[in-house]
Amino acid sequence: MPATAPSPRPALGPFPAGPAAWTVLALAGLLTTAFYALFWHEWRSNPDLAHGIFAPALFLVLLHESRTRGPWRYLTDGPGLTVAILVALAAGLGLLTIGGLYAAAVDWSHALVGFVLASALSALLLASLLWLSGERVRVLPFNWPALVAIMLWPLSAPIPPGTYTRLTVELQLWVTGVVLHSLHFLGVPALQNGNVIQLATGSVGVEEACSGVRSLVSCIVAGLFFSATLVRRPAGRIVLLVVAPLLAIGMNFVRSLTLTLLANDGINISGAWHDYTGFAVLGLTAVMLGGLALLLEDRGPAQTAPPAAAPVSRPRRWLLPVGLGLAATLVAVFAVNTHASRPSGKAAPDLNQLCPATLPGWQSVNTDLYRFTATLQTDHLLQRTYLRQTPQETIQVTVYIAYWPPGQVPVSLVASHTPEACWPGAGFVLLPPDAAPLPLRVGGRTLPQPESRLFVRQQSPQYVWYWHLYDGRPITQSDPRSALELLRLAWHYGFRTAGDQMFVRISSNQPWEKLAGEPLLAEVFAHLQPFGL
Repeated sequence: MPATAPSPRPALGPFPAGPAAWTVLALAGLLTTAFYALFWHEWRSNPDLAHGIFAPALFLVLLHESRTRGPWRYLTDGPGLTVAILVALAAGLGLLTIGGLYAAAVDWSHALVGFVLASALSALLLASLLWLSGERVRVLPFNWPALVAIMLWPLSAPIPPGTYTRLTVELQLWVTGVVLHSLHFLGVPALQNGNVIQLATGSVGVEEACSGVRSLVSCIVAGLFFSATLVRRPAGRIVLLVVAPLLAIGMNFVRSLTLTLLANDGINISGAWHDYTGFAVLGLTAVMLGGLALLLEDRGPAQTAPPAAAPVSRPRRWLLPVGLGLAATLVAVFAVNTHASRPSGKAAPDLNQLCPATLPGWQSVNTDLYRFTATLQTDHLLQRTYLRQTPQETIQVTVYIAYWPPGQVPVSLVASHTPEACWPGAGFVLLPPDAAPLPLRVGGRTLPQPESRLFVRQQSPQYVWYWHLYDGRPITQSDPRSALELLRLAWHYGFRTAGDQMFVRISSNQPWEKLAGEPLLAEVFAHLQPFGL
């Protein structure tokens, strides 16, 4: 797929060039609009993706920049270009099919569905760019601004759950550690417990929102945008793209340190202080990136080259319009056969009836979880810890249950609050599994396969088993972070409608082999059996 030399601006072709180009532009616009409509609510409700609201405006600005400022580079029509279009088109259609299957398995709102669909849109837009930048069409030049416009969409989509969890935890612990060392350097006494810093006047927790994911993704988007609109030299663009994530991480550290020092002085940093410093850091980082882009801009005269030679051949005119039409048909088919959750009037179960309040030989303790209702977006929460003293040790079993009526929250929200995402912040260390998990039996029956984890804190083990139930079926019998496992689940269960959700977690300081015969677990799982366990 050879590219001709950049040509002067007058070589820009008519807009659009013929009915086929009109069809390509219309279908590409339709697919982009459908994606925007699907994720409008996510962008409004998820602060990590708030920049997605501006994605269409940035997209149009970049396309205008591509046409008006160049370089006006067009691709030679021939077999190479045809193959490139076919590869991009096949990738887009394949990802779109996989995204629809994921939606059938875990709902349209799942983070992995959003990421796959955004990647599918980018692949289809890349095929459109290759077609529109052909020497015979000349509607849109093949240049950096046009490519950045295509890259915006995956960066505006939710990060897949496994990647998001690992990235958030690593950033949380890194920021906490660096802030702690800085406090010691400044002579402020402090201790670290997971992502919590203990001060003489109180404690400060580096939460998910303070991990830096939000500023990291936003700064990468800003760096790409500035590199396409303010910088023309490749070396300057590389410098800007390298500096953007480093600046985001550095500025987030400055914010966390500032808030911690304010808390050490007795200032309440929740609410206004927390929000205003976050907005200030994002704004200041964007200004710094824009200033750097202006410094890196080459102010010399633009270089142009003679018009390109006549093309040898051209791709089939209606190849891409037919492919994009097939993509639009796939979207319609999946939209008709699957749909996002809708609120339902279904009554929530009484969680207290699912766990015995008293049991002979056990002492039970309830944990107040209602401070987490805003984060989990439900007030149907129960955590009950059972303790029994033996001559050798204390046996502890904790039962945690959370429930969401149909349509109350997206599947991705429930899937994101797993122990490996939340517990490290409280000082728990995740250990690798010793062997493949065995089937769990209780009350004479085999339970659906759970997700199992082993944590340790202060040399005390904590065995964890959990299930995510969707519409009366466990969907965490496979790793919810695994794209291949979710695809297998979709293939197995096929299309389905929205349903309620329940998250059940059993944790203990004892392995399952010592607990399986306990009447406590038999009673709990007998009550949970109608819900999918």
